[in-house]
Amino acid sequence: MPPRAHLHLAGPILLAGLTLLATVACAPPGPPPEAELADGSGATAATVARVIDGDTVDLRLGSTTERVRLLGIDTPETVDPDEPVQCFGPEASARTKELLSPGTPVAVRRDWEARDRYGRLLLYVWRVADGAFVNRVLVEGGFAEPLAIAPNVAHRAELAAAARTARAAGVGRWGTCPSDDGQR
Repeated sequence: MPPRAHLHLAGPILLAGLTLLATVACAPPGPPPEAELADGSGATAATVARVIDGDTVDLRLGSTTERVRLLGIDTPETVDPDEPVQCFGPEASARTKELLSPGTPVAVRRDWEARDRYGRLLLYVWRVADGAFVNRVLVEGGFAEPLAIAPNVAHRAELAAAARTARAAGVGRWGTCPSDDGQR
């Protein structure tokens, strides 16, 4: 093939490369790389600073504190000024505070998207001490329900199975709240 024949491919290849570079360079930052665990899991070490509500916490990641939304779950509202306190919301917040008291070491992992529209990091969280997958523990106890928003669906099947079991057993909000919308 003559040397000039390859030139017709140069433009599209260059464009694809620049698009990839721009996507990576402009992506919102996730947890700092210096906090990545050495166990090869791809998880990052963090420490709980405080719990905001049932599905939102502040974590210390490296030298910064970040607001984190627990990925793949939704707990009843307790702090939204535009929403009434929902049935089992205070209990969900209390359970998250039990699981993630300040100073608790955790391992976190993100899915495809790093942040939500509010700028919160989107993370799955495990307690280091016992390996408990906090997102799943909240669903198993009826404190949260699965919330699968593509493309962040790595644990969708696991969380859905936990929810089916919790609903069938009537645990947590499923045995307390009068309807699926969680309103008292």
